[in-house]
Amino acid sequence: MGRTPPGQTRERIFRFVQDRLLRGLPPTVREVQEAFGFRSVQTAREHLETLVKTGRLAKEKGKARGFRLPDSSTGPAALTRLVPLLGRVPAGSLDIAVEDREGYLPIQSRHAADDLFGLRVRGESMTGAGILPGDIVVVRRQPSADSGDIVVARVGDEATVKRLRIRGRRVELHPQNPAFAPIIPDPAELTLLGKVIEVRRYLEQS
Repeated sequence: MGRTPPGQTRERIFRFVQDRLLRGLPPTVREVQEAFGFRSVQTAREHLETLVKTGRLAKEKGKARGFRLPDSSTGPAALTRLVPLLGRVPAGSLDIAVEDREGYLPIQSRHAADDLFGLRVRGESMTGAGILPGDIVVVRRQPSADSGDIVVARVGDEATVKRLRIRGRRVELHPQNPAFAPIIPDPAELTLLGKVIEVRRYLEQS
């Protein structure tokens, strides 16, 4: 049985990595080696480096799972980045946030992956803003936001997703559902974790 041409093998590797990235499971070089039965990890590394050099993959330095899909646009590109899906955040009354990492989420963004994270929503206080139980919010880490932004905030040890309202020196966290009351926290206990920049909903669960 003849050897598979390098180009065909490389295409199979690209499809394998692409599928893993789109599922939020970036592979390591060793996992590629094991998946294709290469005797040496260097063989897998060379194929991956060629895919990076030709622009089909991108690689973040210093990360074992740093492969990502580059965006096809030109200019200051929005890149496909893998950000951690950390767990659940209440969209109701305050509750302790669950920080159980579920995996990674591929998103298009010009922001660095370290500045972003995803949270799965529970509760119904934000349904008026189109954020339903089970949705995923993509959050950009930032210590402040404008009045009217939808944010993830922590009050003491508890976290919630709400619309931020700034009234003079008072900060309020408003639901988007009339069945829920606004939260007016003690400023000393309030920490803004970030601003919601995207909402995702999957109609069919895998």
